[in-house]
Parts: sequence; C-alpha cells; structure tokens
Amino acid sequence: MNRDLTVGKPSSVLWKFCLPLFGSIIFQQLYNIADSFVAGKFVSEEALAAVGNGYEITLIFIAFAFGCNIGCSVIVSQLFGAKRYKELKTAVYTTLIASGVLCAVLMAAGTAFCTDLLHLIRTPDNVLADSRLYLDIYILSLPFVFYYNVASGIFSALGDSRTPFIFLAASSTANIGMDIYFVTVFKMGVAGVAWATLICQGISCVLAIVVVFFRFRQIPTEGKVKLFSWELFRKITAVAVPSILQQSFISVGNIVIQSVINSFGSSVMAGYSAAVKLNNLVITSFTTLGNGISNFTGQNLGAGKLDRIRAGFRAGLRLVWILCVPLVLLYLFGGSWLVRLFLNDAGGTAAETGVAFLRIVAPFYFVVSAKLVSDGVLRGAGMMGKFMAATFSDLILRVVLAFVFSIPFGSTGIWFAWPVGWTVATALSIFFYRTGQWNRQNS
Repeated sequence: MNRDLTVGKPSSVLWKFCLPLFGSIIFQQLYNIADSFVAGKFVSEEALAAVGNGYEITLIFIAFAFGCNIGCSVIVSQLFGAKRYKELKTAVYTTLIASGVLCAVLMAAGTAFCTDLLHLIRTPDNVLADSRLYLDIYILSLPFVFYYNVASGIFSALGDSRTPFIFLAASSTANIGMDIYFVTVFKMGVAGVAWATLICQGISCVLAIVVVFFRFRQIPTEGKVKLFSWELFRKITAVAVPSILQQSFISVGNIVIQSVINSFGSSVMAGYSAAVKLNNLVITSFTTLGNGISNFTGQNLGAGKLDRIRAGFRAGLRLVWILCVPLVLLYLFGGSWLVRLFLNDAGGTAAETGVAFLRIVAPFYFVVSAKLVSDGVLRGAGMMGKFMAATFSDLILRVVLAFVFSIPFGSTGIWFAWPVGWTVATALSIFFYRTGQWNRQNS
C-alpha cells in the first residue's frame, strides 16, 4: 500500500515506515550470512575465506545497484510528495532502462577482470579458485540484484516498506534451506552456495517487478506516459552517481583493507569474513533506515513541509539508538558464540580474529548510526556534495589507518581504523545537517 509520509505525527509515521525496512535488511543480510555459515560449517575454513574474499568484490556491483535504488527512490519520493504522478511513472521507466544498460556493462567488465582483481588483492592460492567460482556465478545474478534494488526503491518512495519485507523474508528463508541442500545433498561446495542465492534472488526480483507494475495501474494519470526522459535521467543521475561513487569507493576501500588482511593468511581471512558479515548486518540495517529517512525527507521537501524534516531527524536518532543497545550488548558479550557459528575450529586463530574485531567496533555503533541518520536527510534533500564529503572522510581514514595500525599491532590493529573513521565522519555529517534549510526556519 502506498503511504503519504507528509501527514501524521512525524515520529509515528517514520517509525512505522522504517521498522519494516529494518526487518527487510535483516533478511537481506541473511543471504550473505547464510552463504558464509554454510561454507564454513559444511565445506571448510578455506571455503569460508573464499566466500568472504569474493563478497568484498561483489560489494562493488552492489554499490551500482544501490545507487540506482537511491537515485530512483529520492526523485520518485519527491514527485510523489508533490503529486506529480505522470512524471513519477516516467522516472521509474527511465531508471529501469538505464539500470539495464549499466548492468550489462558491469557483467561484461566483471567477467573480464575479476581474476585480475583477485590477484591484485593478494588472494592466497588455496582460496583463489573458489573465490573466482563464487564471483562467476554471482555475476550471472546481477540483473536480479539490480532490478530488485530498483523495485525496492520504488516501494520505499511510495511509502510502502511492508512489501519488500515480505519478499525478503520469504526469499532469504528459502535461501538458507537451499544453501544447505545444495552443499550437503548435491555436494556442490562453494558453487552450491552461489547458485542457491542466485535462484532465490531471481524469484524475489521477478515478483517484486510484477507488483510494482500492478501498483502503477492504481496511480491515476492522464495522457500517455513517456518511457524515457533525459531531464529526469539527469535528476536521477545527480543523486545516483554520488551514491554509486560513495558505495564504490567504500567497496574499493574495503578491498584495499582486505588485501592487508589477506597478508595474514587464510585463518585471519576466515575470522574477518565471519565477523564482518555480522558487522555489515548492523551497518547495512542502519544504512537502510537512513534510506527510509531519505524517502521521508524527499516527500516532505517536495510538499514544502520543512519542519517535519527536523522532527524526522530526531525520531530517526531515537530509533537507531534504541536498536543499538541490544546489538552492542549482543556483540560484546555474545560475539564469541556468534563468530563460532561460522567455524568448525572453535578455538583457532579465525575465531580469535572475529571476536577481536567485534569487541573493538561494536561500541561505536552508537556513533556511526547517528551519521547514517543525518546522511539520510542530506541525501533526501539532494545535498550530495556534503553527503559525499562526510562519507569519504570515513573511507580515507579507515584505509590509511588500516595500513598504519597493522604494522605495530598486527591484524588486530586493522580493526581500530573503523572507530576513528566513523567518529570523524559522524561529526562532519551532523555539522552538514545543521546547515540545511530546515534549520534556518524557526522551529
């Protein structure tokens, strides 16, 4: 059901809209967690390292899909708030066409250069073949990844966070079962993990697109709707490209950090792979809540209701901090048990590595969550330059400090780069939020 986010008590509207988004991303992350869990438990430690190593490269592709999601979502939410429904439909069609072209280019590039990239990040020989196999199959799933992201962005822009939640809950649950079945029954190893994910993503993507077009039939428009608009393409691109660059540079930064981690051997790689999946579960969840705040900001900006943007920011902070409390406690006191879920050797280097990572970064979730809320407002308002400045400060610090701290402190030193980067970037993002037009009005 489409929902107008410009009416009703801002805190209630935002919470009702964002909580299903939070649930959706939890299930989305189960795809990746299931892959690592099955690889580590039912195949080998090397298989877990291979999936984790390949996963860092898949984040580059996801960055482009995420950019298409955000570009479409922000513009569509603004048009929906302004009740310009004919342009809204054109914006969606334009995004679908442009995303298809971009996806084809990335599939060709991925097929040609993934092996070179694996060598570039110093992938150990004992996990190289499985890393490449995982990536080859993942590249085949890119059309599903792209179009599901676009569909999800459309639902969010129209104020519907429930439908993506239902799709993801069903598909990610099925993915866990298929992962285990392909690996244990068919003995497919890493390939089974990848194929199970592709099949489940494909089904959820097709169903999501069908529902999007069904919803479109319910939105009244007069006259023929254009299938492509260069003007709307430029507007979408103005939001999408900075988001793509942000996510791409973060992914490249993570790959550079992965190259430092790889120099410590496959056991450290496996421990990091397990822990970073748990970390990404939290960070991606808060990023998705930030996307919801972007939709809330976009609709209210389109409707000229700037006071609601300030109220939405405050409500978003309360929401993420409430969610931080159990997550931080879980990772601090239960991190050892969670990491060992992925590993057969409960007392080895891999387990120690994963636990150390979680204990260092988890307390700073309170900090980075505030950044992601203010980022959501900046992005929804189209303040992309300031949004990127805050994000890149985090990335640059984390990459540089990972190298610097690894020299005296070994692999443990790498993990200290996260809190420093997050703290500096959060300060910048909140400062930029306070320069927005909504804060220049009287409350």
